[in-house]
Amino acid sequence: MSADAVTVEDVAVVVREVLGDPGTAELDPSAPLTAVFPELDSLAILALIVDLERRFEISVEDEDVTAATFDSLASLTEFVRARRG
Repeated sequence: MSADAVTVEDVAVVVREVLGDPGTAELDPSAPLTAVFPELDSLAILALIVDLERRFEISVEDEDVTAATFDSLASLTEFVRARRG
């Protein structure tokens, strides 16, 4: 899978696997993840990082773990694409 081939839906699959299904048919890529998944806390972010690293064969560094990176599916997808670069 090339960097450009990573889609919002690819990342959404991982997010749903880690955080569960929020009950909506489709997640709005620009919606704040904390609004969609109120359980998105530090432990959930850690679990999400582990799954993203495994699924997309990327490395997430401490300095990458920011509110901006985990703001939305769109920002998280752009981060994964950049890491796969």
